[in-house]
Amino acid sequence: MMCLRTRWTSCLLCVMAAATAVGAVTRPVRAASPMSQDEKMKWFREAKFGLFIHWGLYAIPAGTWKGQQIAGIGEWIMNRAKIPVAEYEQLAARFNPVKFNADEWVQLAEDAGMKYIVITSKHHDGFAMYGSRASKYNIVDATPFKRDVLKELADACAKRGMRFGFYYSQAQDWHEPGGAGNTWDFGPDEEKDKSGAYDRYLREKAEPQVKELLTGYGPVCLIWFDTPRMMTADRGQRFIDIVHSLQPACLIDGRLGTAGDYRSMGDNRIPNEVIHEDWEVPATLNRTWGYKSYDHDWKTPEDLTFKLVDIVSKGGNYLLNVGPTSEGIIPQPSQDNLRAVGRWLKVNGESIYGAGVTPFGEELGGPDPERKDDKGQPVFQAKTDWRCTTKPGRLYIHLFKWPAGAFELPPIKEKVTRAYLLADAQKQPLALKQDGQTWFISLPAAAPDKLDSVLVLETAAN
Repeated sequence: MMCLRTRWTSCLLCVMAAATAVGAVTRPVRAASPMSQDEKMKWFREAKFGLFIHWGLYAIPAGTWKGQQIAGIGEWIMNRAKIPVAEYEQLAARFNPVKFNADEWVQLAEDAGMKYIVITSKHHDGFAMYGSRASKYNIVDATPFKRDVLKELADACAKRGMRFGFYYSQAQDWHEPGGAGNTWDFGPDEEKDKSGAYDRYLREKAEPQVKELLTGYGPVCLIWFDTPRMMTADRGQRFIDIVHSLQPACLIDGRLGTAGDYRSMGDNRIPNEVIHEDWEVPATLNRTWGYKSYDHDWKTPEDLTFKLVDIVSKGGNYLLNVGPTSEGIIPQPSQDNLRAVGRWLKVNGESIYGAGVTPFGEELGGPDPERKDDKGQPVFQAKTDWRCTTKPGRLYIHLFKWPAGAFELPPIKEKVTRAYLLADAQKQPLALKQDGQTWFISLPAAAPDKLDSVLVLETAAN
């Protein structure tokens, strides 16, 4: 008979062997509980830039159904074309993304200078992109691919130290009779609410799947809920309780229907002013989230860099989306433009990661007295010449339009003690001139960076 010590040692060796097997990644089940809300939000406030991924069965039609291009965003094609569940389900048999490579996706996020990844675990079409026990309508059980892409991404992120989170459509589920949104197959949402079908859907599918995501993929940095139709306070609290009980360090976004840990702005909607709370802008690289084969309206690296800086200068995070193809390929223009931003961040990241808001505001723009919106209010006219991000004792002046000869800093109480260009490895000082509370900083004739040249001003109290 094997002695207890020998048997224990044998079991331990088996566990260690399994953990070091090819493709295996050792990771904790969840992150440690935060001591405070500030501690919980710390990584988010430092990160500033994340990768959103919208990927699912909708990548197969890629915006076209039965030979007709369907208007709207790609992942809503089932809704926009009113495709019956029985027809849409057949896409699963064709979903075989053999070119998917989790390590390459995480490498792209790193190359772009992003600090967290959020991927659709289940979008409104109801299809789970992982091996769910709560519903066989998932990538492992219903497709020829048979692989759990979320597990592979979680492993790739764990290897590289990239934070990993999930988008989950809690309210809308067009595949389920009780889920919100599918009125062409299952009738009005109001009837689902009254009959109890909606709550059955929440308890039998949505809540169990959120539990699966929080227990099977290691530490989850955040869950990104969406479109809170019929999400009463009680229903929302049930999801909050699940998250807090299983992964208390996991953040909850602002679209659950009950207050989360931070505010989600509208899609592609950047506020006009500084917002003194935790917030994030979800945004697209073209005009869609899910892949559309004919949407080539790509935002340029210049535009993406400006938006990133603009958002950070107002206190927010930028969650920028890619829509992979049905083969598992992130479109090349997405990759090229993201990597261009990443190259800029390699030089200028100090002015973004963990940076605070502008102390000024006039550079952001203001109401245009000549133009009115449909409510009769003045239209906000944004300025785009420069932005300012901050750290203690430093102002980072982002110059998108290179000034001729010198930059005039708006009045500040602090004294500017030193000025240099962030791209200058030698940090050669630039000449300073003071006129009251206004400072003038001499600049070289040419801008060092076509995307955004960053002027660093070190300051001290007068």
